[in-house]
Amino acid sequence: MKEEREVILRDLYANPAPLGLFAFGMTTVLLNIHNAGFFALDSMILAMGIFYGGIAQVIAGIIEAKKNNTFGFTAFTSYGFFWLTFVGLLVLPKLGWATPVSVNGLVAYLSMWGLFTFLLFLATLKQSRALQMVFGSLTLLFILLAVGDYTGNEGIKTFAGYEGIICGLIAIYTATAQVLNEVWGKKVLPL
Repeated sequence: MKEEREVILRDLYANPAPLGLFAFGMTTVLLNIHNAGFFALDSMILAMGIFYGGIAQVIAGIIEAKKNNTFGFTAFTSYGFFWLTFVGLLVLPKLGWATPVSVNGLVAYLSMWGLFTFLLFLATLKQSRALQMVFGSLTLLFILLAVGDYTGNEGIKTFAGYEGIICGLIAIYTATAQVLNEVWGKKVLPL
């Protein structure tokens, strides 16, 4: 007679969302300080885009998948790969591996990311206000960047930079709130 055993699976993974939100937020702030005109696009932003905005978010997304969080998996892996593709758009032509993206191509790229972000924003309507603000402000950022590039209007591009700084800071706040609330075991910062 075969003995039956009950198997209990436990989730032993930490919450990956703060890592993903910090990676997204910090990289977004730095890129948009550039977009606002404070410093040139340089290796600091590219390195953040590859390693923190890119790879760290993909790792956070994979852990979200293990936690059965479809939204977190989709968002973090997608935006991680956004950062990697964005750096690729800038670096591949410098290496001679591809032609530079055209203005119309960049507008299409930003528009598709704006549409994707808006669709994820709809999913945040059943989540925290903080996430709604991250995805709402990010949707606006992609729209402003696409319009700025399409029109060539430097004022719109600069405004997009300031709006992007706000978007990134909201993500940093959300990550900080999640960490502090978990560490303290109570609501330290509202979400």
